Amino acid sequence: MPGARLDRILARLADSDLVASARLCAMCAEATEMSGAGIMLMSGDLPQGSVCTTDAVSLLIEDLQYTLGEGPCVDAYQHDRPVLEPDLAAPITNRWVAFTPPAVEAGVRAVFGFPLSVGAARLGALNLHRDRPGQLTADQHTDALVMAGLAARAVIAMQADAPPGAIGVELADGADFQFVGHQAAGMVSVQLGVSVADALIRLRAHAFQQDRRFADVARDVVGRRLRLTDDADRPT
Repeated sequence: MPGARLDRILARLADSDLVASARLCAMCAEATEMSGAGIMLMSGDLPQGSVCTTDAVSLLIEDLQYTLGEGPCVDAYQHDRPVLEPDLAAPITNRWVAFTPPAVEAGVRAVFGFPLSVGAARLGALNLHRDRPGQLTADQHTDALVMAGLAARAVIAMQADAPPGAIGVELADGADFQFVGHQAAGMVSVQLGVSVADALIRLRAHAFQQDRRFADVARDVVGRRLRLTDDADRPT
């Protein structure tokens, strides 16, 4: 990405009247000429939630990945490398069995995940999507790497002044952190005597089997309207 172009992107990030996280996602999509973008934070192997999305389709992509535990952001973060799918409707390898059908139904034809990292610290992933199939050009790929680096540093900057254990005001403004999901996973972990990671898998499986949003299932668990058991999941 030429220096002049990077300077223009930084200037637009500073001058936009959108909140900081929304500016960031909008510029990620614009700089790479994509239909939309989203930024997902992760910890360990678990998605923590979405920092920002550019539109309803981007929000759906983030929600699907959080609910199902699979998709371009998840793979990009776990493998610490870009994950590129230029034709989601007819992939060479069908790697996201649950994620792909609803994403394609929403109009997504290509998805690209780029890890967010600063040094050895991995934060999450930048998700880019397009409403038509096709590979990234060399310039788009380079620009996506640059934007992922900018996004990682922006996330750290937005969180820098937050008290320990709290989310920074700028980072939280417009974000969709799935706190209720982690609370529900903690409850299920205690109830079933399993790890939090396994409890999250159980919650995701229940949401998928019942064709429900993960967040709705989590709210039912936290509200004690649903209890997951070793035998069967039952309403209470």
